[in-house]
Amino acid sequence: MKKILIIDDDPTICLMLQGLLKRKGFDADTVFSAGEALKRLENIQFDLVLSDFRLPDFDGLELLQKIKAMHPHVPVIIMTSYADIRTAVNAIKMGAYEYVTKPLNPDEILLLINSALEKSEEPKSSKKTKEKKKKDEIEFVRGNSSNSLQIDQYIKLVAPTDMSVIIEGESGTGKEIAARRIHHDSKRKKKAFVAVDCGALSNDLAGSELFGHIKGSFTGAINDKEGQFEAAQGGTLFLDEIGNLSYEIQIKLLRALQERKVRRIGSNKDIDVDVRIVVATNEDLSVSVNKGDFREDLYHRLNEFKITVPALRDRNADIELFAKYFLDLSNHELNKEISGFSAEVLEKFKSYSWPGNLREMRNVVRRSVLLSPGEEVELISLPNEILKDSAASNIIVEGSNLKLIQAANEKELIISTLRKVNYNKSKAARMLNIDRKTLYNKIKQYGIEI
Repeated sequence: MKKILIIDDDPTICLMLQGLLKRKGFDADTVFSAGEALKRLENIQFDLVLSDFRLPDFDGLELLQKIKAMHPHVPVIIMTSYADIRTAVNAIKMGAYEYVTKPLNPDEILLLINSALEKSEEPKSSKKTKEKKKKDEIEFVRGNSSNSLQIDQYIKLVAPTDMSVIIEGESGTGKEIAARRIHHDSKRKKKAFVAVDCGALSNDLAGSELFGHIKGSFTGAINDKEGQFEAAQGGTLFLDEIGNLSYEIQIKLLRALQERKVRRIGSNKDIDVDVRIVVATNEDLSVSVNKGDFREDLYHRLNEFKITVPALRDRNADIELFAKYFLDLSNHELNKEISGFSAEVLEKFKSYSWPGNLREMRNVVRRSVLLSPGEEVELISLPNEILKDSAASNIIVEGSNLKLIQAANEKELIISTLRKVNYNKSKAARMLNIDRKTLYNKIKQYGIEI
């Protein structure tokens, strides 16, 4: 029986999640603070952690770092509100498996938990399935916008070479997909592509993960361990969020790149390595160099070629293409047959700012497919924050009132819901997650004719 730790300062949510998970065959434990969680994690081995982002005693990112330092391979799912989307995406880069938005949907939570547990147990799918998935991801990144076409051109130019590449872009823009395409189109494509999330590595863990260690070299080193440089021999080593590496690890990394040799922690023997390095960052490394946070010599060694992946909001011509791709994935994942998006939904997608970029779009589409009662994804299935954001971005009137914008958006959502259920107010209230009295008051407030 898989053990899951639930961390939330709201006892109601803890009890709800604990009951849900126990009914599904999990052993669920609950705590109400980060401090309690860390004590529990010291004494009990959990298979997964489900944690609220906002806790009374710890910042969510700080707690995440501590959990990953204690148990680097235990998946952590963050529960958050849409107001925290940017931070939630950053949490992914620091090692969180995924985030789920409140209000919580039981089916969505169970889907993420099962997915995270399957991944942590090592993929059981065949090599053919894995290769197909990578192929699909490679095809997916080829958008139609001018920005996408430029990325395509850069990848075709640099892939056949052995040049080191820096890929810059906001979190969630698809930097790893671009790195995989570089590997796929290179002469090293028959060898391994090894991805390392530097944002999830503590200073102590980073040295062992990258370069390996020998048995007994430090507390907990019970066996010899091969580092990721060795694992990528002959292929490509992708270092995501490289700016998070400590100065000490940067020195060791520079030596490995210059001498093409690594030394496991605790060993006095050098190991020859032949790998191509591709790195990614969501910040400008040249700024980090000026601040003294990143070594200048390492930066120049890595910066043989640079590719900037633009934010989704700057690739408007690709939005419908990406949304349909995620729709196909979600249909397969959720065993549904949603045929597409309504014209109103596509309009909202194109006007929304997408702070979480492709990762956020994937989550929004998956959640919308899960919640859609009909053949198409309609406005009722979208998070209110998308409706509000797109409405606000479309209205640029001097002195416009935010409350009026929100009210107009709310009225539109209520009307759309009522039409969907043939004006059955009880059903509409349930779909809107409000009681009937509140719905009646809203209908009266906005003068909606029934």
